[in-house]
Amino acid sequence: MIAEFGLAALWLAAALAALQLLCGALVLRKDEPEVAAVISEIVRPVAVVQGVLAAVSFLALLVCFGRLDLSVKLVAMNSHTMPLIFQLAATWGNHEGSMLMWVTIMALAGTLIALIERRLPERTLIATLAGQAFVALGFYGFILYSSNPFERLDPPAAEGLGLNPALQDIGLAFHPPMLYLGYVGLSVAFSFAIGALLTRQVTPDFARAMRPWVLGAWICLTLGITAGSYWAYYELGWGGWWFWDPTENASLMPWLAATALLHSVSVLAARDALRTWTIMLGVIAFSMSMVGTFLVRSGILTSVHAFAVDPKRGAFILVLLAIYIGGALTLFAVRAGTVAEGERFAITSREGALVVNNVALSALLGIVLVGTLYPLVTEAYGVKVSVGPPYFTPVSAMFFLPMLVVLAVGPLLRWRRDSLERIQGPLVLFFVVAVAALAGIWFNTSIGFLPLIGMALAAMLAVASFMPARGRSLRRLPLAVWGMMIAHFGVAVGLFGMAADSAFTVEKLVAVREGETVEVGPWRATLKTVEPVAGPNWTALEAGLAVSYDGGPGKLLSPQQREFWAPVQKTSESALLTRWNGQLYTVLGDEADDGRWQLRLWWKPFVTWIWYGGILIGLGGLLSLLGRVGTDLKRRHAQVRIARRKRTAE
Repeated sequence: MIAEFGLAALWLAAALAALQLLCGALVLRKDEPEVAAVISEIVRPVAVVQGVLAAVSFLALLVCFGRLDLSVKLVAMNSHTMPLIFQLAATWGNHEGSMLMWVTIMALAGTLIALIERRLPERTLIATLAGQAFVALGFYGFILYSSNPFERLDPPAAEGLGLNPALQDIGLAFHPPMLYLGYVGLSVAFSFAIGALLTRQVTPDFARAMRPWVLGAWICLTLGITAGSYWAYYELGWGGWWFWDPTENASLMPWLAATALLHSVSVLAARDALRTWTIMLGVIAFSMSMVGTFLVRSGILTSVHAFAVDPKRGAFILVLLAIYIGGALTLFAVRAGTVAEGERFAITSREGALVVNNVALSALLGIVLVGTLYPLVTEAYGVKVSVGPPYFTPVSAMFFLPMLVVLAVGPLLRWRRDSLERIQGPLVLFFVVAVAALAGIWFNTSIGFLPLIGMALAAMLAVASFMPARGRSLRRLPLAVWGMMIAHFGVAVGLFGMAADSAFTVEKLVAVREGETVEVGPWRATLKTVEPVAGPNWTALEAGLAVSYDGGPGKLLSPQQREFWAPVQKTSESALLTRWNGQLYTVLGDEADDGRWQLRLWWKPFVTWIWYGGILIGLGGLLSLLGRVGTDLKRRHAQVRIARRKRTAE
């Protein structure tokens, strides 16, 4: 009955989304203010109940997986007797469950908007909730029409087929929900943009209402991408942290658009400029989420991330993509001319720096989009091509590296108009730091051009990140400024990690017998044993690898070759040893006929700084979000007090 209960809740939620959309449309069309006021009173409660019902539906599916109800087809296809955390994570480790999670988060976001949003004019808020219902309705239709997660099996399966072993990892238990929170947050930004276009209310108040949603989505995307990168690094056993795979790019593209949108909406909130550009970015950011969804769900990609291989589902998403993006762009074309131009500013100003930053991010987005779609287009004409690091790395560097210079200088500029002469002291300091780093690395190492430039710019940006605090009391510095500084410092840390990994990584592939030693970089590794071990749903051959750094004390690493029995699959489980200056990465391979074992070892200096940087960027975003929300609450409290005094005076 739990599955039927979940399905009924899902149908009711879909019906309420239709009602929410209808009421919103009537409010926007009605000429009679009294009738419109009555109808608009319905929209908020409907949005709240819709979100509750969607959450109930997802909870029902979670219970089905937790109880291992093999009469539910989805559970039988994707679960087995596993540790409880993976049994629950299997709920979203498949196509149907992940789409239900998507629409649930979207509905709950609508609930939050209905409950807490008080800054938008009523008509804009109703239009936003109608836009949110419009997007959600398409996903409800998609799930109910072609991806029913509650379909029954009669008779029930004797045992489940199990979850892909690569997904049975704690990193994958949290990585998809973080990404979905990011995608759905961008759907809210999209609905805000549609609502503002419909009512022509593109104001600083609108931007201040939209900014926390964009910031929240950006934080989740940042942390989701960082977690996904680290998961792929240690779980897939190939020693890389980013390969420009289409499924990786599917999450990177919305992040690039969201980063541009975040800076643009800040300009609109602070200086009432970039009105139409902000609206356009709101549309593009969610469009990139939809493009990513289409790539991963349509079956045109094969990957551990790509759940669906059903052209029917792909066609459905393509139709949704056309409706959402085509409709939004058409609305933008019709209404953008009626949105009043914002305040003007000089190119040498903070707004000007943010515009340059936006242009560079948009160019990077275009590069990734073209590189991702080009092989798919050529394959449709029977020509297979591969687009990888030789294209993405140098082409994106042409825009990424200059953007870092602007990132260092921009926060020092004043709003509206400024001059470089005023900040020539910090500019000289940045130049000296960059040149000193460049010379120091150049004379002590022999590395490639791009890693060299990357490390020099990372040093410059690390110094520049904290320059906005110069001459100010650290205790009185707003949280939003702390957030900006830490996020920019995170970019410097991550960039240094990427450049160092590219420049200094040492790899060794060997075949050794027990007792033999191999060296990789400053490490010595001795294969002590290879023994069988057993886990909750797997067996494995485990190596006992004694390692020591530069003649120091020894430590034991245990890379494994695992064999799962549901589904039957063999995986390599790497073993890593982390120091402050890098990571030793070991993988156990197959046994040769002469009794030797294949070992693959990497010494990767400063590679962990890549993910430390990602965490710092996310932390900076979180501090900024807390600071913005705190400021908004104070402003709202002050407005309430002023209104109360006025009423008392009257």
